[in-house]
Amino acid sequence: MELHALTPVDEISRRISKIQSMIADRAIDAILITDNTNIYYTLGRVISGWVYIPAKGNPIYFVRRPEGLKGDNVRYIHKPELIPAELASLGYTLPGTLGLELAVTPYLTIERLKAVFPECAIADASKIMREARAVKTDFELVQLRQSGVKHSRVYSRIPHIFHPGMTDIELQIEIERISRLEGCLGQFRISGDSMELFMANVLAGNNADNPTPYDFAMGGAGLDPSLPVGADGSIIKPGMSVMVDANGNFTGYMTDMTRVFSYGDLTEEAIRAHRCSIDICRQLEKMGRPGAKASDMYEKAIEIVKAAGLERHFMGYTQKAGFIGHGVGIEINELPVIAPRSRDILQEHNVIALEPKFVVPGVGAVGIENTYIVTSGGLECITGSPEDIISLE
Repeated sequence: MELHALTPVDEISRRISKIQSMIADRAIDAILITDNTNIYYTLGRVISGWVYIPAKGNPIYFVRRPEGLKGDNVRYIHKPELIPAELASLGYTLPGTLGLELAVTPYLTIERLKAVFPECAIADASKIMREARAVKTDFELVQLRQSGVKHSRVYSRIPHIFHPGMTDIELQIEIERISRLEGCLGQFRISGDSMELFMANVLAGNNADNPTPYDFAMGGAGLDPSLPVGADGSIIKPGMSVMVDANGNFTGYMTDMTRVFSYGDLTEEAIRAHRCSIDICRQLEKMGRPGAKASDMYEKAIEIVKAAGLERHFMGYTQKAGFIGHGVGIEINELPVIAPRSRDILQEHNVIALEPKFVVPGVGAVGIENTYIVTSGGLECITGSPEDIISLE
């Protein structure tokens, strides 16, 4: 079985070299990766096991499952307690300082790994991995552009699958169906504490104002308290907006896109708010160059919203989100974060989603979300669907 699956070996080597440079700068001798997202980034496939990356030398892939992976740097073991002996047999000195993903690895796993390496000082490698993944390689940008094309193709079909009397969840199921037929993997990886979502967030009418416990731009009551977000079974009626924020994972790299559909005429206030969202995106596309402060981009959006007199509706009505954008890639909510207290500075080939949205009571949610690549000329949009409100009639 091919070790790196669909990811070229030289691409994996570039990623490993970047991580090694970052851990060396922080005086960390090696990191041990357990998180599926970071395993995928450093290997090109998900395994049950551990990825060991020394500051110098080749990475070692310690695998429990699947069987059949081959390579000089693959070692099959059934428990982490075997790692030190395997490293010694390969001529590796045990690290003085070992990086672990403290932010995403369960406490008991961390404690177990500390016991495996009792003489090692432990450092947090979580931010290193987030920073490494935040700047995309050319290969990753190709994957993201491909997802953007397929994502846009799905949205173009939405008006054709709607019929009067449909509920929001019925529409969502049809959107999910055409997404899967287009090649969507169905998986929605989200970075953050207890962040959960199914394949799409479809919000019709006032359900958009139902607060959710999750840190998403928009909420929705959901169908059950076990997953309190998104469609709640509302019948789509004339005068409602229908906001669609559907899964864009077609390549292992996700684009994030929101478009608004209407059944019948929306109010002038809702139309004006939607236009304000588009205007914000146009302004931030110009600002979004390498070196731009994420907090300055947020403040520019607030300036535009206040000038339009729409701040009461911005990023929620009953409950507001504290950001207007975030990084995307293997996960949603990667770095950088476009928020008022963000210290992030945009770098070339960051990939971000901007989602300045509004909730208008009695109508629903309006506004767009696009995925962009940060370039020297500004933000390059890779989710090219029409941005105006689209009629379902």
